[in-house]
Amino acid sequence: MARQRQSATGTRNGARKPSPDERQDDTDNPVAPDVPEGRPWGRGSKPAPGLYLVSTPIGNLRDITLRALDVLSQADLVACEDTRMTGKLFQLLGLSAPLSPYHDHNAERARPALMARLAAGEVIALVSDAGTPMVSDPGWRLVQACIEHHIAVTSVPGASAALTGLQLSGLPADRFLFAGFLPTRGAGRRTVLKELETAPATLIFYESPHRVAESLSDMATVLGNRDAAVARELTKMHEEVVRAPLLDLANRYAAAPPRGEVVIVVAPPGDAAPIGPEELEARLKGAVAEGSSIKDAAALVAAETGLGRREVYALALRLFRGGNEE
Repeated sequence: MARQRQSATGTRNGARKPSPDERQDDTDNPVAPDVPEGRPWGRGSKPAPGLYLVSTPIGNLRDITLRALDVLSQADLVACEDTRMTGKLFQLLGLSAPLSPYHDHNAERARPALMARLAAGEVIALVSDAGTPMVSDPGWRLVQACIEHHIAVTSVPGASAALTGLQLSGLPADRFLFAGFLPTRGAGRRTVLKELETAPATLIFYESPHRVAESLSDMATVLGNRDAAVARELTKMHEEVVRAPLLDLANRYAAAPPRGEVVIVVAPPGDAAPIGPEELEARLKGAVAEGSSIKDAAALVAAETGLGRREVYALALRLFRGGNEE
């Protein structure tokens, strides 16, 4: 899965890129392509000079395309987020093109050298660690520079975790908004979610497995208890898609945090799962039992469910008449 990055300390809106130990290596998936002796790719004429944006598998190595193999096998250089990750992929695919790191931390320094080679007529491929380049990674500035200098840019499409998660979610796909990684801290995360609250589209997020429960809880608080899906380990042997309202998903993953990389897909506004009176009463009683006042319990439950605060407070007063209303 490609990642969003724009600074040495984090991604846009303060979100932090997952560290290598937070993501599972693609090589743990035994489904790998057979690499025939005297590989059939790369035998044709060399691609025309320019920058090629090449998608790579997000899990299942068989998702590499023949066109991607042609370009990667004949590129003068492959710019990649992590040479170790791309090196493993190349080893499995029998590729040997030279690799050069291009990521958030070195992009400003590395870009002039890449531009010089492109201007000299070389073929350079840009890949992310997995998936489609520029979907949550810094490659767009390189593309922008190429456009400004009239250097050809070509896309070699392929796997995308965001689109795969959307397909499997069962949620409306006619209009969607990819929001990348949310900020790591709760306040910043809720601020960004508030900006997306009225977007008339299905929302797609990437998230670290360690923050899934917190993010789902904040989504339920800000967006309401909408239908959603959590997809993980996409295209791998242990692929899993769990579909449920946001609060149910938050509780599930608070009890058992997921492994692997995660895509969260959330339904558009108006598709929140209804909260029945019995569940609403149970939530209010639970909040009061934990020590909240009637007023605070009503505010908490209203935020969790997306219901009006006055409506929930009125129900709380009926349930606990005679209690402490402050």
